[in-house]
Amino acid sequence: MALDRRNYKQLVETTVELAQKVGVTEIVGRVVEDLKDESEPYRKMVMEAIEKVISVLGAADIDTHLEEMLIDGILYAFQEQTVEDVVMLNRFGTIVSALGLRVQHYLQQICSTILWRLNNKSAKVRQQAADLISRIAIVMKTCGEEKLMSRLGIVLYEHLGEEYPEVLGSILRALKSIVNVIGMSSITPPIKDLLPRLTPILRNRHEKVQENCIDLAGRIADRGAEFVSAHEWIRICFELLDLLNAHKIGIRRAAVNTFGYIAKAIGPQDVLAVLLNNLKVQERQNRVCTTIAIAIVSETCAPFTVLPGLMNEYRVPELNVQNGVLKSLSWVFEYIGEMGKDYIYAITPLLKDALVDRDLIHRQTACATIKHMALGVYGLGCEDALLHLLNHVWANIFETSPHVINAVMKAIEGLGVALGPATILQYILQGLFHPARKVRDVYWKIYNSVYMGAQDALVPFYPTIEDDGRNHYQRCEMDYFM
Repeated sequence: MALDRRNYKQLVETTVELAQKVGVTEIVGRVVEDLKDESEPYRKMVMEAIEKVISVLGAADIDTHLEEMLIDGILYAFQEQTVEDVVMLNRFGTIVSALGLRVQHYLQQICSTILWRLNNKSAKVRQQAADLISRIAIVMKTCGEEKLMSRLGIVLYEHLGEEYPEVLGSILRALKSIVNVIGMSSITPPIKDLLPRLTPILRNRHEKVQENCIDLAGRIADRGAEFVSAHEWIRICFELLDLLNAHKIGIRRAAVNTFGYIAKAIGPQDVLAVLLNNLKVQERQNRVCTTIAIAIVSETCAPFTVLPGLMNEYRVPELNVQNGVLKSLSWVFEYIGEMGKDYIYAITPLLKDALVDRDLIHRQTACATIKHMALGVYGLGCEDALLHLLNHVWANIFETSPHVINAVMKAIEGLGVALGPATILQYILQGLFHPARKVRDVYWKIYNSVYMGAQDALVPFYPTIEDDGRNHYQRCEMDYFM
């Protein structure tokens, strides 16, 4: 049946509108037989129409007989595909999810189809079968079919040697969905056998494989770390270091989160040693992701477990390492917020040293750290340390590098929140009317920023100016209320 896309879409929408008028049972009952039509495009259109009707109106009105016909029809349409695409897969998953607990009687039949297709010689067929498992895993859990899921888990485990990366990625995603719903203690194969098989797969350069493998390892580290030895987790950490340089942001994000889970499982010291050593590499992206991973470990395991090691590492006379430490501190104080009040006095000498360093990046990153620190400890009685840091930040207001001056301005804004605009005003007043225009421009820029943020709070702190022969600068109290 030849239909262009516009007519195809219009027919589906018309079917949904009819179903809203005459009911789900009437419409599905009329079209369910067409799921066994000879034309594959027509079968796909019928499948989409049924899926749209059920997703809009639900499956509560479908009786037992129609339910059997529907499952039989979608299984036939799924098995008789000549072109495996995501359309049929998504429709199948949606219909099964909508039926929910009522699918229990048909799960054995559905799983037999999946197992048969997992052994097919076509890579596309195997990939689609694995993708279907990830879509129906929650329904299988709802139906209490843990044994069936364990059987699927064993088959998927046996297929981890798959040569096609697209298929392997789908198999890993299916395993992850089973692990999510069945739990770590009851899954087969056991976690202690599954995780060592994932370690070599982490070296696979395909993005889909990497992302799903890291997600699965992270889920195991989060929920079932006790089933695996600490040595295996350290091995995983070393494999994850290479993935911090991945092109896809999802892979890098999954990798840094997994470091946090592993640190929570085996303690931060070993993981931190691996990460701090990685600050010496040349690739900037790798170092930045490492600093984020250190901050996540700090947030997960409490900052006092990480900060001593970070501060000690700052003593290494190497530019990349020191910048990495400062960047880590910036992320740490951004993540921990008001917990920073316990560590601000310990970290102030290090930040002071960075703010007087000749390297621009040192000063820029230290200013970013101070901004996050000041915003986190607002109102918590740390004003003396912040004022001390402000004295060192203020020396950098005439920087010409756009990145550095931006960081300095942000730090002053953050300190303005914590110390109050009046304190910043006292620093500003000395340069607003300086004879040099370049000096005035900087001071007026800072003043305008403070004025925009806290105009009303500045009023009581403006200096009193004596009247002269031409101008009268004082206002009577009555004017304040007019």
